[in-house]
Amino acid sequence: MGIDFAVIGGTGVDHPELLSKLSRERVDTPYGMVRLTVGEVSAAKVAFVARHGEEHSVPPHLVNYRANIWALKELGVKKVISTAAVGSLESKFAPGEFVLVDQFLDFTKSRPATFFTGEQGVLHVDMTDPYCRELRGVIAEKAVEAGVVVKNGGVYVCTEGPRFETPAEIRMFRALGGEVVGMTSVPEVVLAKECGMCYAAIAMITNYAAGISATALSHQEVVANMALMGVALRELITAVLKVLTPERSCACPQAPAELGKF
Repeated sequence: MGIDFAVIGGTGVDHPELLSKLSRERVDTPYGMVRLTVGEVSAAKVAFVARHGEEHSVPPHLVNYRANIWALKELGVKKVISTAAVGSLESKFAPGEFVLVDQFLDFTKSRPATFFTGEQGVLHVDMTDPYCRELRGVIAEKAVEAGVVVKNGGVYVCTEGPRFETPAEIRMFRALGGEVVGMTSVPEVVLAKECGMCYAAIAMITNYAAGISATALSHQEVVANMALMGVALRELITAVLKVLTPERSCACPQAPAELGKF
């Protein structure tokens, strides 16, 4: 199809309002069927995947991450912008702000985390820069132009979910250097890296984490805060898609290419 770019929408970003000329597509993968939307931003074709389903019915630990990323690979996608709702572990990241995370700590437990399970050989993918430095730079630059406050850099702690974390867990994550916490970035970012895609995550801070927040956490609070941030987020993603090009000078495509994979 020749679709170079994709957006993976998380909580609060379940529908592709930023695209025009929409069409629904079905992609069959070795890991299951994926339904996604293809549209345009300016002249660029963009694939949109609702991570949790269009009705937000799929919990984070049951998302078919391998099918979603494989479907984008089948379409030819080179650059992926994902969104994610997160809780803050640090006062420097306040609710209502955006963070371009650059590292992660993986505390997931039961998710298939790789395409390379033996049949396809072995790939020890380099994760020095899990979130593409080049793509993050474009997003940060367009954020400045749009007057949107985006902090470039942050450590994302990925938990299994679907429950929220305990205050004791949050204290542990902070001691390990975690700065925001969510439930979806892993293995999504790893699978994208295995496919040689550039992947960046715009994390939207919707609340302070358990033990830091003065109130009990709720999914309703997350969704409500996401709605307040949604307009700025869509405008930022649209501005980025208007200037993206398929060309890449980063290291993201190298690992699978070097091993003759994909």
